[in-house]
Amino acid sequence: MDARLVVAGACICAIAAAGSYFDLRYRRLPNWLCGVALVGGIGLGLATGGWTDVATSLLHALIALAIAIGLFALGGIGAGDAKYYAALAAWFPLRDAPLLIAAVSLAGLALVLAWAAARLPAARRRRAAEDGDFAKLPYGVAIAAGAVAAFFVARL
Repeated sequence: MDARLVVAGACICAIAAAGSYFDLRYRRLPNWLCGVALVGGIGLGLATGGWTDVATSLLHALIALAIAIGLFALGGIGAGDAKYYAALAAWFPLRDAPLLIAAVSLAGLALVLAWAAARLPAARRRRAAEDGDFAKLPYGVAIAAGAVAAFFVARL
């Protein structure tokens, strides 16, 4: 494997770990982390495919952001999730968009099932609404896991 891809793999894993930590701990995905992810994706495109890959990666990120903002407006995801997904989409040229969507969706399904299983006993004792922000599903974890899986599937 090319050394550039090894470094890129380590970087996306670090970004995913940071995003998962912040979403689990604080239910927030910081803007600076989304910025780092976006710049990293642009850097990967430039290092591996030149300006053509940068352009398709940015197009992917813009399309992902437009769709994610729509989901946010409908109440389906949080604003941080929308920005985080779009920033991680920059790591993938547009042709890999279906792979990223599928990987994040499968990770999301696993997260929802685990979350529901963990929340059932607590629901018997109290209502979930009493937990405030921590009643919310930390979907950034699924975005991170799906992005890492898609990255390695696409590159191997």
